[in-house]
Order: sequence, then C-alpha cells, then structure tokens
Amino acid sequence: MLKGKCVILGVTGSIAAYKIASLASSLVKLHADVTVIMTKNATNFINPITFETLTGNKCLVDTFDRNFQYSVEHVSLAKKADIVLVAPASANVIGKIAHGIADDMLTTTILACKCPKLISPAMNTNMYENAIVQDNLKILENYGFEVIDPACGYLACGDTGAGKMPEPEALLAYIMRTIVCKKDLRGKKVMITAGPTQEKIDPVRFITNHSTGKMGYAIAENCMRRGAEVTLITGPVALTPPPFVKVVSVVSAADMAEAVKTCYEAQDIIIKSAAVADYRPLHPANEKVKKKDGGATIELERTEDILAFLGKNKRPGQFVCGFSMETENMLENSRAKLEKKNVDMIVANNLKVAGAGFGTDTNVVTLITREDCKELEIMSKADVAEAIVSAILKKI
Repeated sequence: MLKGKCVILGVTGSIAAYKIASLASSLVKLHADVTVIMTKNATNFINPITFETLTGNKCLVDTFDRNFQYSVEHVSLAKKADIVLVAPASANVIGKIAHGIADDMLTTTILACKCPKLISPAMNTNMYENAIVQDNLKILENYGFEVIDPACGYLACGDTGAGKMPEPEALLAYIMRTIVCKKDLRGKKVMITAGPTQEKIDPVRFITNHSTGKMGYAIAENCMRRGAEVTLITGPVALTPPPFVKVVSVVSAADMAEAVKTCYEAQDIIIKSAAVADYRPLHPANEKVKKKDGGATIELERTEDILAFLGKNKRPGQFVCGFSMETENMLENSRAKLEKKNVDMIVANNLKVAGAGFGTDTNVVTLITREDCKELEIMSKADVAEAIVSAILKKI
C-alpha cells in the first residue's frame, strides 16, 4: 500500500521512543522505505540498531558521520521524503524547529524537507501546557506542520494528564491519511450509510440481516484518505470506525432515515451501502401478535425507503450511489432499481457468487450507471471501495 513511499521518522529524547519501533515495523510491512533519524538524547531510550534491523536502513544520528550513503545526506534524504513524522517530539526539538535552529541531523533534515511534516508532542503535562511550548506549536502550524494532539493518561513521570504520545496505530493512521492517496476528493463532503439496522419485536428479539458493515466502512476510509469530509451513518456492527470520520451511530431504520435527512442536503456524494431491514413490527408488538396453528405471527410494515428518498430529493450536482444485493436477475433488477430510485449509480452483486456479499473480506460487484456497466473481478473490499470511489469521480 505504501510501496515507493519514503517515510522519515524523527525520534527525540522521550520514554515513548520505544513505541516507534512498532510504527517502523508496521510501515515496512506496508512496503514503505523507512529511515529513522534520532537525536543523541533519544539513543538513551532505544538503541539505533533496533531501527536499523526493522527498516533495513542506517539509523542516522550524527550529522558529521562519515559512514553515509549520500554526498550531503540530510539534503538528499529530504529530497526523496514523502512525509516526516517527529514522534515523540520533545519540547526542546519543537522549540528548535519552530525557530529554525538546525544543529543536529534531525533538525537540519526537517528544515530541508518540502514534504508534509507531522509533529507528535510527548512530554510532562506541565511542560506541554506551558505557554512557550504552546506558542511554538502554533508557530509550527503556521509554517504548515500538522500537530498531532497528545493523548491524556498516566505519564512516565507519575502525573496524569495531556502529553502522552498516541499509540503507534494512531500515528500510522495520520501517515496513511497524508500520503496513501491523491487528494482528489479534497473539498468534497461525502455521506455513507453502512451496516444493518435492527427492528425490535419485543424487549428480547429483533429483526435484522447479516450485514457486517465492512463494505461501507472501507468506502468511508477510502474517501477520508482522498481528502473528503466524511460522515458515516452506521448501524450496529463489530468494527472500529475509520479515523478522521464523523460517525453517527443508529439502531433502527427510522433512526437511519432521520440521520440521513438531517445531513443529506449538505453532501456532494451520498453512498447508501447499508443493508436496512425492510420490515418492522407494528407497534406495540404484543398487541398485534396473531395466534395461528399453535404458533404466533407478528404483523409487519415496511420501513422507509431511504434510497428512494435520496433519489427523489437529490439536488442539482449531487451524486447518489446505492447498492443492490440480488440472488437472481442481478443486472435486470439493478438497472430497474437505478431508474426507479432515480440514482446515479448502483453497485450490484449476486449473493450466490463465492466471495461476494455479507461477512466476507472480499466482494464481486458490478458498477451500473445509465451509460455503462462494468463488472469487477473478485477483490478485497478495500480495493472495491477504491474502484467505486474512482468510478464516481469520473462521473462528477
């Protein structure tokens, strides 16, 4: 996913330095070319050999080290870098970078870089909240650095508060958002519905379906990485929401319809991938139960058709994409749905095809518009999401 990308990790003197080994390993597994630059103080917390073993590249510490690969190493490395992350970033290094002081390998390289630069402060709470440090962080933001807010928690010094470096997974998410995709959705607002809904029968039971939300979540993550402002309206699922996405959690179809109606007008692209329960019990259910042949039947009514609402109320310039899951006559039924619902695209799949549908990590879909019909081969849901969003971009 990060093949061909050059990532510089700057590590400064903080107890959190050991966590960057995990981040470096994760980046290498994604095929990034990772170089770690350490301050001399950082070597007191973790040995450079650790990073060299994990990345396969020399860990740089000394500006005047004669055992180097490039003629002017900090300049050459800066030219090929796609992103720089300083984590953990000490108050000392933050202050030096903010004021243009370049007195070691890390600070000289950062000043030579034109790529995106991220700073993850990590220090004692009182130090972090000091007005001088806060002013220095604002200076960095004014110069185009992205400052990652520290987490709150128990610190190595024994205090509890802000100043804790985020976990490596969170730092990786920042890197991925910044460099993994072209920002061809920058300035666009995208709303995605995902997952199932649940319709209560009684305090114990409910009607639902097998949707896991994986497809919708993959689309939301792809749109976020492409620079969109994403709203994800999700039914009950066992998934961690993508970072940097506004998440609206709902339970019933009525909840989802209400959430959609609240924000659909402001959206440029709407993708309804949620598998909404088509029916709900008439309420109160206990008064509508009919006895038949010794059993019980429950009267049902249809839930609101969210996709039809979106098609009917679509404003000029808005793109609406729906999903169609069929067990037979997939193309014919999906084309009919495209017209009947007045939407711009239908993503169709046949639940009888291996590797498609609910609960899998892969999907087999056909992208249907009024102009064309494109069948995709079996691929991961992340790749399907990429294909869907790319197809939409060609239409808007």
